[in-house]
Amino acid sequence: MPAGPVGGFVGRERELEELRGEIGRPGLRVAGGREAERGRVLLVVGRPGIGRTAVAVELARQVAAGYPGGRHFVRLTGDGGEPLPAEEVADALAPAAGKPALVVLDDVARGDQLAGLLPLAPGSLVVATAGGPLTGVPDVRPCTLGGLDTPAAVELVARAVGGTRVTNDPRGVETLVQELGGHPTALRLVAAWLAAQPRLSLSEAAARLKAVPGPGELTRAFRLVYDALPASAALLLRLLVLAPAGRIDAQVASALAGCSVPAAQSTLDDFVASALLEGGGPRPYRVPGCLEPLLRALLEQHEKPDDVRLARARMLERTVRLLRSCGATLAGEAPEDGLPPTLRFASPAAAADWLADRRPALLAAARAAVADGELDTLARRLIAALVRALVSVPEGPQAMAAERYALHGLVLGVAERRGLHREKAAALINLADLDAEAGRGDGALAKYRQALDAARAGDDTDAEGRILEALGGTYLDRQDLPRACDWFGRALALRQARGELVHQARLHARIGSVLTYQAQYGLALREWRASAGTYRRLGDLPSQARALTEAARVQEYAGHPEDALRTCRDALYWARQAGERRLEAAVLLRLADALDRLGDSSGAGLQRAAAQRLFKPGEFPAF
Repeated sequence: MPAGPVGGFVGRERELEELRGEIGRPGLRVAGGREAERGRVLLVVGRPGIGRTAVAVELARQVAAGYPGGRHFVRLTGDGGEPLPAEEVADALAPAAGKPALVVLDDVARGDQLAGLLPLAPGSLVVATAGGPLTGVPDVRPCTLGGLDTPAAVELVARAVGGTRVTNDPRGVETLVQELGGHPTALRLVAAWLAAQPRLSLSEAAARLKAVPGPGELTRAFRLVYDALPASAALLLRLLVLAPAGRIDAQVASALAGCSVPAAQSTLDDFVASALLEGGGPRPYRVPGCLEPLLRALLEQHEKPDDVRLARARMLERTVRLLRSCGATLAGEAPEDGLPPTLRFASPAAAADWLADRRPALLAAARAAVADGELDTLARRLIAALVRALVSVPEGPQAMAAERYALHGLVLGVAERRGLHREKAAALINLADLDAEAGRGDGALAKYRQALDAARAGDDTDAEGRILEALGGTYLDRQDLPRACDWFGRALALRQARGELVHQARLHARIGSVLTYQAQYGLALREWRASAGTYRRLGDLPSQARALTEAARVQEYAGHPEDALRTCRDALYWARQAGERRLEAAVLLRLADALDRLGDSSGAGLQRAAAQRLFKPGEFPAF
């Protein structure tokens, strides 16, 4: 549950009493006196900055003891004002299932968005906030917030400027409160500005505020404070709305403004003291939602599009360097030479924590870079660095499959927009690989075929070979053996034309395996022998021994145990030449099986005993 706004919570006794009364209102019950199947829903509505979130959080604090399922806070609107995806919200609310819980759903955009999250466990309480009444949610009466009453507004100002100044100028503070209509955020802005100017009277502040043009109390209060900022601080404040996902730290601010990290940190802390930013300490900095439209308007008014793009490019470049450092640290590698200490991570654990904490903002940065349309080179570098970091997380790459899928989709969009056939093929291959890993065979096949067209359009024969083999593997997973063999054969023909022996040896083996499954033993034996011969040309003796052992298996299946015995002996020779003890033991066991089929149980026993001597206790052959 987030902390309250700067200055603490004041007033709202009447509204809180009304909301507490709504919890036990008879409308909770249905016919027969049974509890409703969903939790109770309360709604707090009001203008931006009027304090609806603060009221919801304060109510949750006051009544939390009655909800053993705990307190949960979820903001339902993204930083661009768009409703969050239902699955993302459902994941955030998963801990609230089961016992009666207290849930604050902040910034609900539409009634159907809220209705889709219900029911929760009977006896739960949902406190929602919105800009106005919501349709489609039954049995909900909104509590509409206006400005603070005069005593609460005066108390809020006194907390910031001190009781002595308020006592010495009671008429001035009342005029100030009236001028701002009791608007809490406007009052905090002006009060924080006054706290930094101890010699300015409250009456003089009210007079200056009255002279500020503009519609609405919040706009006028903000302009009073903003116009007093130094030019460099005002520039940084405007640029902060470019931060991905609205998440700000000293690195982001430093890159946007082109200043040092310590200078950015100091300015951010000053903004928090001035009520222009929220957060700080263990929490990220954020521009208050009610101030963001004002800052965006100022950014558009004062900065040229090229200057905004340059600031965003600096931020993305800094992010790329941080991600590269993070990925290297997670992989146990040394960061690049000349990297400053501010971009280094003390340990893999620190890098993992940083990545987990900033992952939503990093994904938002990638989306924004692609959407810009003029930063495609930076966008591709950012995505490459982010993917590398995500596959290195301690949980394993599969834990980040959804994020990686989204990122490769972004690369695909850039490649299609720019007509980059090779990059398009690579993105489609990555997407297809993830589809295949997740068991989405139809999706994998479709994307591999699209990738094949793109690779051929880009004359990327290496990618073409990989795709042909991947198509074979996908059909093999689907137990479509004839098609699998066909695609492996196409891949082999391409690799032979390119003279790539390593790929040829592997593909001969894959084709041999499929033909063995189909009981086409003569063709399978030919492929396994071709694989063994190619590995011999490569000097890969262990792989040569394995291929020969598989050839012996095929000969056994075909009813030729004497041939299988001779091939096993060849495999044993090459395994010994390779000096691999466990491989030699595995071949001895295969030789023992061949001798058993020939009726030589004594010889088979000798081979098994020899194999056993090569194993350590509890060890098994790897083959």
